[in-house]
Amino acid sequence: MTKAIKLLTALPQKQRERLMELAHEVSFPEDARIFEAGGTADRFWVIRSGAVHLDQQVTATRRVTVGSLGAGDLLGWSWLFPPYTWDFGAEAFSQVRAYEFDASAVLAVCVEDPLLGLSLVRTVAEILAHRLELTRGKLLEQYTISRGRGL
Repeated sequence: MTKAIKLLTALPQKQRERLMELAHEVSFPEDARIFEAGGTADRFWVIRSGAVHLDQQVTATRRVTVGSLGAGDLLGWSWLFPPYTWDFGAEAFSQVRAYEFDASAVLAVCVEDPLLGLSLVRTVAEILAHRLELTRGKLLEQYTISRGRGL
């Protein structure tokens, strides 16, 4: 299994510094809903400390955790792809401190600085590929377990 890709450490220094000019620090208390599936994806975060659970609503009253993120992880990628709506919900599992980025400001800087834009898109793509690999592994594990139980 490959190691998780961290957005800020994966970007070349010059591009990272330019991106960080757009960051501002935010915090979320434990149990705070950060965003809901279907909502407008107009920002993203890099988690500095704490933990966030990504979830999917499966019934009117039940959410299922589909992923967990921690320090250094990118929270939110839907801002980069049409239709710019969140695919999952996100909730602070503990007190969370993060760098927040306004998507429109980041996209505008990417137009001005194509190297930053290319670096950012490549890094987000690597992060998504890694998360897909992890999810695939979990699904195969669950399948193996359920087959062992005769389900």
